[in-house]
Amino acid sequence: MRDARLTGHAKAMRREAGEPETRLWLALRAERLNGIKFRRQKVIGRYIADFAARDPMLVVEVDGDTHGGREDYDAKRTRFFEEQGYRVIRFSNLDVMTNLVGVLGAIAEAAAAPLSQPSPLKGRGL
Repeated sequence: MRDARLTGHAKAMRREAGEPETRLWLALRAERLNGIKFRRQKVIGRYIADFAARDPMLVVEVDGDTHGGREDYDAKRTRFFEEQGYRVIRFSNLDVMTNLVGVLGAIAEAAAAPLSQPSPLKGRGL
């Protein structure tokens, strides 16, 4: 069941996207990158991913100045996404604004790389 508050927040974030996220979205939307269908501000569990694709399982995060000092929170979110089967790749706003071609290349490379699936026994022992 979806959290209506979280979904509403994701919709607001889509409307109020900064320039780096908007530039990246214009390059990813409509399956423009290797036919991969990305969604922006995608609710995954209790978190919102900047961009996410289900095939391949990939989350792309764009970290702005507001992420400074939030390394523990970002690490926790990354672990959660990985536990859900996603690979997570992060870029700074500066990366997106000054090297969009390189960012897109890195995303394409991450999407093409095989993803090791989490163990179904994780945390349960043998």
